[in-house]
Amino acid sequence: MQDHQQQLLRALLAYATQRGADPKRLCALSNIDARILQQGHPVAVTAAQINSLWKNAAHAAADPLFGLHFGESMQLAALGVVGQIIQTSNSIGEAVAHAGALTPLLTDMFRMHTDHGAQQFSMRFVADPVKAADHPHTFKHFSAFIAMFAVHELDGLLMRRLSPVAVQLPYDVGETAEFERVLRCPLKKKGETLTLTFDNSWLHQEILSANYELQSILLQQVHALQAGAQPAGDFHARIFQYLLTNSYLYSASLESVAANFSMSPRSLQRKLAGEGVTFLQVQDEVRKALALDYLRSGHHSVKDIAYMLGYNESSAFLKAFKRWTGKTPGEMRMA
Repeated sequence: MQDHQQQLLRALLAYATQRGADPKRLCALSNIDARILQQGHPVAVTAAQINSLWKNAAHAAADPLFGLHFGESMQLAALGVVGQIIQTSNSIGEAVAHAGALTPLLTDMFRMHTDHGAQQFSMRFVADPVKAADHPHTFKHFSAFIAMFAVHELDGLLMRRLSPVAVQLPYDVGETAEFERVLRCPLKKKGETLTLTFDNSWLHQEILSANYELQSILLQQVHALQAGAQPAGDFHARIFQYLLTNSYLYSASLESVAANFSMSPRSLQRKLAGEGVTFLQVQDEVRKALALDYLRSGHHSVKDIAYMLGYNESSAFLKAFKRWTGKTPGEMRMA
């Protein structure tokens, strides 16, 4: 289990303690080694144990909305280097992009995508359907946690109260009043994904704690934990992380990416060239990382993966995959 996930579980146990629970008792009930409470002590924790922990923590706190209230209380610092990368971003748009790219370090149940419209943008957390069905307590509480945590921490980055346009949860909610109180917006009816929608005016808001130099160092620390390519240059890494977040990455043009980073396409190309890479090569790296991730999940056919990555013909995707890995998707699945 990655240390970033253990940091999140320790934060969960710390919050449960504030709510009157005994953390060692929660670990025992969830069949988790209590040494997880010790910072830096590696402990093997399964998805089933995490599901049990969410269930037992909510029961011990007598709070069916435990995940929501945990998200309201948690600080970015509790996520360690992941939180620091988000805090040191230059703008809300960049912070959201990094959050999406780093989500897999915190959970293997959800993937975050960002959808951009003419007036609004949405953060969508897409759950693995098999894992969500197998671990319903994690699915329910983590959905509420991440919704509240996203809103709460955007406040902290700007030191202003930010209200989403709307929030949609991936499960039915009997009583919406508490959700709407903490999320400060209407709660839509159940949808397929957890979706938080904001006005585009927030995207270019500058973050008070921005620190590009520190962020570059932090990004280098997590590259080894990311699937697929590991960019060597600082700006290369930032573009890679941004593209990795976009669920429709194949339509992310040079012009749109440059605009997100408040520069001209020529300036973006020049900065990448200074690190020995082109924009098309970064797009190719991200396609490779996503292709391998989709293939490992086991939930998508080769044809579907080709479509999701923007290939009009499966043959073009197969040719690219062979170039990336030296194998066909079928050979890779059997490896």
